[in-house]
Amino acid sequence: MQAMFGAAALSAFKTSKLLDILQAKLPQVKAISARFVHFIDCDGDLSENENARLRSLLDYGSDFQAQDGATTGATQLSRLVVPRPGTISPWSSKATDILHNCGLTDINRIERGTLFTVSVVSDLSAEEAEVLAALLHDRMTQAVLNEIDEAGVLFQSAEPEPSRFVDIMQQGEAALGRANTELGLALADDEISYLFERFSELGRNPNDVELMMFAQANSEHCRHKIFNASWSIDGDKQAYSLFGMIRNTYEKSPANVLSAYSDNAAVMRGHDSQRFFPDPKSKIYAFNDEAVHILMKVETHNHPTAIAPFPGASTGSGGEIRDEGATGKGSKPKAGLTGFSVSNLRIPDLPQPWEEDLGRPAHIASALDIMLEGPIGGAAFNNEYGRPNLCGYFRSFEEVVVNEAGVKEVRGYHKPIMLAGGIGNIREQHVLKEDIEVGAKLIVLGGPSMLIGLGGGAASSIASGTGNEDLDFASVQRENAEMERRCQEVIDQCWQLGAENPIAFIHDVGAGGLSNALPELVKDGGCGGRFELRAIPNAEPQMSPLEIWCNEAQERYVLAVNGSDLERFEAICERERCPHAVVGEATAAKHISLDDSHFGDSPIDLPMDVLFGKPPKMHRDVTSGSIVPAAFFTAALDLEAAVERVLALPAVANKSFLITIGDRTITGLVSRDQMVGPWQVPVADAAVTATSYNGYSGEAMALGERTPLALFDAPASGRMAIAEAVCNIACAEIAKISDIKLSANWMVAAGHGCEDQKLYATVEAVALDLCPELGICIPVGKDSMSMRTVWTEGDILKSNTAPLSLIVTAFAPVVDIRTTLTPQLRTDKGPTRLLVIDLGRSRNRLGGSALGQVYRDMRGTVPDLDKASDLAAMFALIQECRNAGQLQAYHDRSDGGLFTTLVEMAFAGHCGIDLQLQTLLDSSRGNSDVIAALFAEELGAVIQILETDLAAVMGAANSHGLGGCIHDIAAINDSDRINIFLGGEALYSRPRIELQRIWTNTSFHLQSLRDNSDCAKQEFDRILEHQDPGLNVELRFDIDEDVAAAYINVGSKPRVAVLREQGVNGQIEMAAAFDRAHFDAVDVHMTDLIDGRVRLDEFNVLVACGGFSYGDVLGAGGGWAKSIMFNDGMRAQFEQYFCNPNTLTLGICNGCQMVSLLHELISGAEHWPSFEKNRSEQFEGRLSLVRVEASPSVFLAGMEGSQFPLAVAHGEGRAHFRRVADLQALDGGEAIVLRYVDNYGDNTQSYPANPNGSVAAIAGLCSPDGRVTLMMPHPERVFRASQNSWHPDNWREDAPSMRMFRNARQWLA
Repeated sequence: MQAMFGAAALSAFKTSKLLDILQAKLPQVKAISARFVHFIDCDGDLSENENARLRSLLDYGSDFQAQDGATTGATQLSRLVVPRPGTISPWSSKATDILHNCGLTDINRIERGTLFTVSVVSDLSAEEAEVLAALLHDRMTQAVLNEIDEAGVLFQSAEPEPSRFVDIMQQGEAALGRANTELGLALADDEISYLFERFSELGRNPNDVELMMFAQANSEHCRHKIFNASWSIDGDKQAYSLFGMIRNTYEKSPANVLSAYSDNAAVMRGHDSQRFFPDPKSKIYAFNDEAVHILMKVETHNHPTAIAPFPGASTGSGGEIRDEGATGKGSKPKAGLTGFSVSNLRIPDLPQPWEEDLGRPAHIASALDIMLEGPIGGAAFNNEYGRPNLCGYFRSFEEVVVNEAGVKEVRGYHKPIMLAGGIGNIREQHVLKEDIEVGAKLIVLGGPSMLIGLGGGAASSIASGTGNEDLDFASVQRENAEMERRCQEVIDQCWQLGAENPIAFIHDVGAGGLSNALPELVKDGGCGGRFELRAIPNAEPQMSPLEIWCNEAQERYVLAVNGSDLERFEAICERERCPHAVVGEATAAKHISLDDSHFGDSPIDLPMDVLFGKPPKMHRDVTSGSIVPAAFFTAALDLEAAVERVLALPAVANKSFLITIGDRTITGLVSRDQMVGPWQVPVADAAVTATSYNGYSGEAMALGERTPLALFDAPASGRMAIAEAVCNIACAEIAKISDIKLSANWMVAAGHGCEDQKLYATVEAVALDLCPELGICIPVGKDSMSMRTVWTEGDILKSNTAPLSLIVTAFAPVVDIRTTLTPQLRTDKGPTRLLVIDLGRSRNRLGGSALGQVYRDMRGTVPDLDKASDLAAMFALIQECRNAGQLQAYHDRSDGGLFTTLVEMAFAGHCGIDLQLQTLLDSSRGNSDVIAALFAEELGAVIQILETDLAAVMGAANSHGLGGCIHDIAAINDSDRINIFLGGEALYSRPRIELQRIWTNTSFHLQSLRDNSDCAKQEFDRILEHQDPGLNVELRFDIDEDVAAAYINVGSKPRVAVLREQGVNGQIEMAAAFDRAHFDAVDVHMTDLIDGRVRLDEFNVLVACGGFSYGDVLGAGGGWAKSIMFNDGMRAQFEQYFCNPNTLTLGICNGCQMVSLLHELISGAEHWPSFEKNRSEQFEGRLSLVRVEASPSVFLAGMEGSQFPLAVAHGEGRAHFRRVADLQALDGGEAIVLRYVDNYGDNTQSYPANPNGSVAAIAGLCSPDGRVTLMMPHPERVFRASQNSWHPDNWREDAPSMRMFRNARQWLA
C-alpha cells in the first residue's frame, strides 16, 4: 500500500463548524484541521512517469494549510477516518475507474481517508477519546484509525468462508429457530415450521445461503403478507384482503391503465407525441412519432434512513429509480419526488413550545440529523443520476396521545418515512413482460457485489429496536449514482432499438440482493435458472457464498438476453463502460441451482416451489376501538401567537432547504417545479413535465397526506389524503378526474393496539367507496408494516409509534403544460378578488390540525371529505374556469388552513391581502369561531379571479352544485400587509415581510446548521427587501427572431458532437437545443473517440455536456479532462480540433469545468480558472439572473446587455484563480461573457443571486477568438418558454437562450 497526501478535506467554514461541535463535548480541543490521504493498492511499484501521472490526477481541491502546533501551545492528536474495512466507498469505485482509464492499470484500487489533526490543551481520557472518534466519523460507514499505516486493512483479503449448514436432521426444528436469531432472518414461526417440513422432505440440511434467500424472498418487505392476509375484525370474517380492496379500484376504473400490480411500476396511457433520442445506428438525434406512455412508482426506504440518513435516503431514491428503469422491457425514469416524516426536530437554537424530549434509542438517528442529512442523500442521488426532483412533502410529528385503550402513548416518527417516487416514460411495445426463452442468458448489469446491505429486506420488516443493532448496521447500503446512470444508458439504448430490443426480461436488484432478484427473474419469466456463483462480479473475494448471493450492493439489474442478442447487448455495455456478466442460463425445469466453482459444491439446489411455495397464509384476527370524543377549545388562544406558531410548524413552513439542494431542470422537460413566480417561492401545488421538446402535452404529479388525523379517525385521514392529492394536481390541465391514477403508500405499526383494524377500515374507505365514486384507480403502491420503535432507558421500556400513515401520490396526463396554475397572486391584472372554495361547508373542524399540534391539543372532530361528489365538482369547476381563462392564481387549502393558503399566495405575489371573514362566519349557524375559520384544514382551494369574472365564476360554481361552498373573501392591497377584518372590525394586521420571515425561519435555521451560515443569512435577509423587483428580463434582441431560419431547407446540416463521459447526464436536452437550431446533433461517448469509431474532425461543433463525469471525485470535471490529457491520442485530437479556425466549442456546467482544465490545448486560455465548491458548501439548484457582457463569443453574438434568468444546477461552480493576475487579465478584457446579477441588474457576490460565490460574478467565459465558450448555467434546459419556472407573459415559444444555438448555426453558414 502507498499513501499520498491530498488537499484540504474541509473548508474554513466546515472546519469552524466541526470545531464548535467538538468543543461543546470536549472543551480541551482548541483547533482542528483535516486533509485527504489517498491509499493506493498496487501490483508492484509504479514507474516514475506513472507516479507523476498519479500525483497529477490527485491534484484537486483547495490547498491544505497545516496547523502550527507551537503557536497553539497544544498537543496534536491524529485520527484517520477511513471507509469501514470490508467495504468499498463510492469514491473509490469512481476514482479507480479514472486511474484505469488514464492508463494506471497496475493499480488495483485507490481509497481515500481523512486525516484529522486535533490540538488539545490537555490529554484525553480513554472515554474522551471515544467521544472524539464518535464525533469525527459515521460508524455506519466509516472507521477510525490512529496511524496511516493501519489503513492497509482496507485492502486485506482472505480466503472466503464456505456455506454453513443448519443441522435440522440431528437437532430438529429448534436449530432453525436459533439460525433465525443469529442470522437476523425475521422468520415467523409458521415459516420456520414450513422450512423444517420441506427440507425434511428433501432429506437434507439447509444452508445459510438458502435460509437467507428464503427470508428475503418471503419477508414482509418483499411479499406483503399482511396486505394479502385474510381478516377477522371483532370476530367477524371480512370479505376482502387489503390487496383485494385495492384491486377493486382497478376493476371498477380500469380505463387507460396498461399495467398494474404485476411489475416494478404501473403504466398508464400517455400522449401521442414526438420522442427525442439518437438513432441506434447513425447516433444522430431525431424525433420519433409514437405513443409516450407514463409509468409511476412510489417507494419508501424507512429503516435504512433511520439508521444512516444519508445513504438510507440516497439508496431509497436509487432503488425507486431502478424500479422505474426495470419496468416492462426497459423504460426511462423522468422526474422524481421525495418526502419525509420525522419526529420533532428540536433545533438547538430554535426551541418550539410544542416540542419535548420524549427519548430516543442510541442507534436511531435523531429527527434533526435525518432532516439535515437524509434530504441531501436523496437529492445527491437524483442530481448525480440526472433526474429532477420536483415535489415532495415534509412533516414533523411527535406527541403524547391517548389511544383507543385510554392509555397515553408517544406517537411519532422515530422510524421515519422516507418517500421516493417518480414518473417515467415507456414505449408501447415494451409495457408488458413476456416469458423468458429456455437457454436465454441471465445477466447481472451494474456494479459488483460488496459486503453491504446484508439482510435489509428482513431488517426492514421488524420494529426498530427489536432486532440486533449490529444487524441494523449491516443492513446499511451505499450509493453510486454514476454507476446507475451507466446502467440506465444501457437500458435506454436497448429500448431505443424498438422491436430489436435485446432485453427479454429485466428486474431491479433491491431488498435481498441477487438472492431475491435472480429467482424472481426466472419465476416471473416462467422458467428456472442455473447460476454460477463465481461469475457474479465481486469486489471482495473474501466474501462467503451467503454474502455474495444475498448482499444488497446497489445499482444493479438482472436481465434475460437471448443468445442471438447477446453480442449487441454486450457492445452497448462496452460503449457505456457498464460492468455486466453472464451469471446463468434459463432452464425449462422450475428449479434453482447455484454452483460454486471455488468450493466445488452447490450452495443452492432447490425446487422453486420450496422458495416460492407459500407457507400457511396469514390470517389477521384483530379488534376495533374508538377514541373518547373531546373538543379543542380556541376561545383562549391569541391570534397573533397562533399565527406565529402555525407558520413555524415544519409541515406548514417554508421548505426551501429541501428544494434548492436538488436539480430541478435536468432533462429540459420540466415545466413546473416547486418554485413559483419572480421571487421563486416554494409553494407550487404539483409538478408538471413536458412529454417532448415539441408540443405542449405533459404529465403531472402531486402528493397528499394527512397522517395525524388517523390518530382520531383513520378512514377520514385516508379520504383526506386522496382528496388533498386531487386538489393539488387540479392546478394542472387534466381532461377529466378519472384520468388521475394514484399510488397509495401505507405505513403502520402492525399488531400494535387497534392499528390493524384502523388500517383495514381506511383501505376499505378509500378503495371500496371513495375511489370508485370518483372513478379513480390505485394501480400501484407499497406498504411498510413495522412503523414502531422500542427501546429501554434503564429499566424503563419506551416506544414511539407512527400514526397510521397513508401517503398518496396522484399522477395524470396533462393536456397543455402552459396553462398550469400557480399560487402567485397577480398584481398586474387590474382589480381582482380571492374566492375560497370550502368543501368543508363551514364546519371548520380542528381535530388533528397544525393549530392543535402547536398547542399540543389535537382533540376534536377531524376534517373529512363528506361528499365525494363535492371533490369531483370542484375539480370540474377548476378545469372549466381555467379553460375560460378566468383563473389568475390557484392554491389548495391544507396544513395551516385558510390563513396559510392566503399568506403563501401573498408571499409568491410579493403583496398584501385584505381578508374579510364576514362571509365565512355566521353565528346563527354556529360557526362564529375566527380561529377555526382561519386554521381549520378543511378541503378546498383559494382562487384569484378578475373582478369582471366574478359573476361568471359564481355562476359556474352554482352549476356544479358548489354555490354554498364558494365565498368572496379577500383582495390584494398595496400596503404589503396581511389584514384580517370581521365586518368593520380590524382583527389583525402585520407586514407580509414579517410573516414571510416567520414562515422561513425553520428553513433558515436548518440551512444554517447544514450549509454556510453566512449564505443562509444572506438569503434569509433578502426577504427584507420590500422593493425587490424579483426576476426580470431586459433583452437587446428580438426573442422571436430565428436568425438561423434561412438554413432550414439547406440540404446538409452542420454536425455537432454532443460529447459525454460516464456520469454525464445532460446530453439529450443539449441535442434538442442544437436540433432546433438546424444542426445534426450526434451522440458521442468518449469511448467512441478512444476506440476510433468517430473522430472530432468529423464535426463543426463540440459541446461538452453537464452532469457528474466520474462522480466528480477528482475535482469537478477533473477525471474527464485528465483522461484526455493523459491519453496521447486524445490529447492530440482535441488540440487539433481546438486549433481548427472553422470549429466551435461549448462547455456547459460539468463540460465547462472539464474544458477549463484543457486550457493548455486552447489558444488564449492560460488565464482560465478552475471551478471549485460553491461558497454555500451545497449543491445549488436555482433560476439565476445573468447579464450577457460584450465579448467575441460566437454563441452570445448580438445578445450583449441582455439580462434574463438561466437554470443553475451545480455543486462546484465557484471560479477559482490560483493567481490574482489571472483574474485581472480576464476581468480587464472581454473574456467574461456572462455574469450573475441581482434583481436590480447589478453584478453581485451576494447569495443566492450569485449561487456559487464566483469572484467578479463570473458565470461564463470565452476564448479570445470567441470560438470556445464556457458557462456554468444551463441554457440548453430553458430554450423554450415553457421550460422556465417563471417567465414574462409575452414569451411565446422561444426563450432567450435559444438565440445562442441559432447564433452558432448562423456563424457556420
